[in-house]
Amino acid sequence: MINRILDFSVAPARLRVRHRQLLIQRDDEPEQTVPLAELAVVLVAHPQVTYSQAVLSGLASSGGTFVACDRQNLPVGMFLPLVGHFAQAQRFAAQARLSLPTRKRLWRQLVRAKIKAQAETLEELHGTDHGLEKLVPLVRSGDPANVEARAARRYWSRLFVDVDFRRHRENEDQNLLLNYGYAVLRAIVARAICGAGLHPSLGLHHHNRSNAFCLADDLMEPFRPTVDRSVVEYMSTHDAFDHLEASAKQHMIGDLTARYVVDGQQRTLFDTASRLAGSLAEICLGNAEKLELPDW
Repeated sequence: MINRILDFSVAPARLRVRHRQLLIQRDDEPEQTVPLAELAVVLVAHPQVTYSQAVLSGLASSGGTFVACDRQNLPVGMFLPLVGHFAQAQRFAAQARLSLPTRKRLWRQLVRAKIKAQAETLEELHGTDHGLEKLVPLVRSGDPANVEARAARRYWSRLFVDVDFRRHRENEDQNLLLNYGYAVLRAIVARAICGAGLHPSLGLHHHNRSNAFCLADDLMEPFRPTVDRSVVEYMSTHDAFDHLEASAKQHMIGDLTARYVVDGQQRTLFDTASRLAGSLAEICLGNAEKLELPDW
């Protein structure tokens, strides 16, 4: 299956559907078509992009995700398939019954995987993990000591070799690239969750009544360093910037749709996220105990 990501944030466009194809029309350009079945994520940020109801329904019925962004490329809405699995009702019920001790145990797994990935990212980019690997076994069920935050404080200043860097969504620096990459990653994981027959708002750790994607925010944690590494690599060949340019988006989409060696096999992030979401569904049903997390 082809998983394509389309970004409409640079120029006006008109989106329509004909014969299960997404039609893309731009002024003074030939019409382009993309099969709906090949689309994983469609992001729209430009205010002069128009689309029909058929685009939304066709994308959803094909298993794709639609993300609406503001002019800063921050996601403000996400449209996901309503029916993603033949046993969805059963899995929703099992997911809702998941006990607190189980959710805390699974959160420990996710945090440990995230810190391990951060350590490996620093080791790959800078030759040392700055002690992050030693923090992994300190994460207990539910992470009551907030080892995740301790790791983050050590990680961010080393990642960009900048002691003054802070991870704030509103800052117009590297955070612009991180915001964009995380928005795409969140959509990928949310799509995998729906495909596994789970509800994206029923989180393991994240809980906020105004957040409809708590579970996506949980499961994407181990994948975040993939975005971080992409940002560092892009900045290594570009000067300082104060806006998100098209080349940056192309670079990040290329990395997020690339194949990685996972558990000795070449896999995409889509496949890896689907395996993770599927393993959570099996845990909810009582058929498994551990999440299937990638060994990059």
